[in-house]
Amino acid sequence: MTRQEFIATIGPIAVRLRLEGSPVFASLRVAQSLIETGGGIPSWNNVVGFKVGSGQPTAYWKGRSVNTRTWEVVNGTRYNVTANWRAYDSVEACFRDQDLLFRLSRYERVRQAHTPEEQAGALLLGGYATDPDYAKKLIQLIASYNLKRFDKEVEEMLESLTAQIAGLQEELKATRTELATVRAQLQALQNLEQLAPPVWAKEAMDAAVAARLIDTPKGSVDFYRVLTVLHRLKLFGSGKSAG
Repeated sequence: MTRQEFIATIGPIAVRLRLEGSPVFASLRVAQSLIETGGGIPSWNNVVGFKVGSGQPTAYWKGRSVNTRTWEVVNGTRYNVTANWRAYDSVEACFRDQDLLFRLSRYERVRQAHTPEEQAGALLLGGYATDPDYAKKLIQLIASYNLKRFDKEVEEMLESLTAQIAGLQEELKATRTELATVRAQLQALQNLEQLAPPVWAKEAMDAAVAARLIDTPKGSVDFYRVLTVLHRLKLFGSGKSAG
């Protein structure tokens, strides 16, 4: 896997997690993966140099680990050592587990960073790495491979989503207005169906009630017209004219 292929693999994952609320800038996440792996995904999928630490399993780390050689800087001196690293089922699980780590108070600066460069410095200050040049190397990788393009992608997608949400809110507002209008019209129609009998239909209505043809003194205009015609045709009641 070339470095460009590595970046093309890690970048989209970093972008998606950032969109979902990860505190890590997509550019920094790719740069850190590069610096921790050299540009290759290990079989245990740990691309951020996350050690076993407390050994307490999480939602994304099931407790598996591998031991490899590495180096640390102590009091300015570099030492070759071995370390136990967390092993993951996927790269995404590795990143999500790292986000859990960054909830600790020692990484508050990481969460509050406004730029990937500031976040790189915050990682070093939080004790994520012992290499005193760690932040500098991350920043150089971001610049060398134009990794901020992933941050720009996140921003553009967020702007697009914001615009879509605003559009949907306007559509919802218009729909609610239309619904209120329909409800008002429906209520008006229901009111028309329950009109008190007009003067010209009162005689027919009284006759129909007396004949027990109807049991309500209210109806629509068409109802009163039909009732009046039937009454005048002497189909019920006295058959006297209504007007």
